[in-house]
Amino acid sequence: MSVVPWVLAVFSGLGLLLSLAIVLPAPTMWILVVTVVAPEISPWLVGVHAIALLLLARLSLTGGVAIAILVSSLLGLSLSLLPLLQVPATIRRFNSEMERGLGSNYLKTVPQKTQMALRRQPLQLLDVFRGIPLPPVSIERGIPFAEPDGVSLKLNLYRPAAVGQYPTVIIIYGGAWRQGTPNNDEWFSRYLASRGYTVVAIDYRHAPKYQFPAQLEDVKTAIRVVCDRAQEFGVDGDRIALMGRSAGGHLAMLAAYDPDSIPVRGVINYYAPVNLTNGYYDLPNPDPLGIQNILQDFLGGTPEELPDVYDRASPWHLIRPNVPPSLLIYGKRDHLVQAKFGRNLQEKLLQFGNRSIFLEIPWAEHAFDAVYFGISNQLALYYTERFLAHTLSKP
Repeated sequence: MSVVPWVLAVFSGLGLLLSLAIVLPAPTMWILVVTVVAPEISPWLVGVHAIALLLLARLSLTGGVAIAILVSSLLGLSLSLLPLLQVPATIRRFNSEMERGLGSNYLKTVPQKTQMALRRQPLQLLDVFRGIPLPPVSIERGIPFAEPDGVSLKLNLYRPAAVGQYPTVIIIYGGAWRQGTPNNDEWFSRYLASRGYTVVAIDYRHAPKYQFPAQLEDVKTAIRVVCDRAQEFGVDGDRIALMGRSAGGHLAMLAAYDPDSIPVRGVINYYAPVNLTNGYYDLPNPDPLGIQNILQDFLGGTPEELPDVYDRASPWHLIRPNVPPSLLIYGKRDHLVQAKFGRNLQEKLLQFGNRSIFLEIPWAEHAFDAVYFGISNQLALYYTERFLAHTLSKP
């Protein structure tokens, strides 16, 4: 008996398992990785199932195995198409939200050279298969900037090839306040540098050994160092934005919204916690990482034990009029930081008369941009570029 039908069945079955991860939540950390990746590579999965169907027809297979392959491939193809079918409506909604938040002609004040460097389309399917091109830039890693409690904190510097003072983005990595380095998501730092920005990726001390506010103190120290060494680093001190992912986005908001911090022109929050007390009790289902344990490691106890600490560590309580413009990007299927927290933050920012944009990606999980060529990250990158171009343009 030929092994070809069985090989094709395994090929189709594995594709179906990945496609199911587009719609099913993850009960564990390891499965979470799959549910993050699967929707982002959905065009690849469409190809997998299309190939299986073509081979099934080409080989003229019959019998029970052939029926299983047909059913598996058709179901997998249908699931894999779900994110792509939602893209057009999502783009229309995001365009409207950007115009509402920044004005219908928000790129009018942006220099033509900067506009020409922006991605031309929110989603370029070719980039899903080949990756997003990264031109050469100047990179300096491991620059010491502080040594609190004997911990050496360092930053990475990414700049355009030509020497100069550029609008600057200070990036704070995620990792549940427990782990990470300035090397995280380096493709993004390199990409922005190739578009005419100085990017400073900074470090901070980690929980549980160091608890809040140590992390925020380190971020504020890094911002001061960047401003003090602006000439050396190629930083335009009048045009600085903060950006962070998850825990890093949380720290970015705390620093940006604090009235006693160095002023910045904007803050970008990718799927960050907002109100830590609410987040402690209103848990995702499933909860693959154990949110309560993470928060206890970070803050030193529960909300009952440390209510004031939870309040001080929540960007929610810093919202007031005239905070910097905010870009909030969340995944609707996020099972670590639920998108509704970002939506609530958006509503409060607008109630106080602030400029804020909330973009919710319907199919995306937490850390969707870890797949840098994925469809969610391409959308996020497209609108992040435009937000930065507008908020960091010269007055």
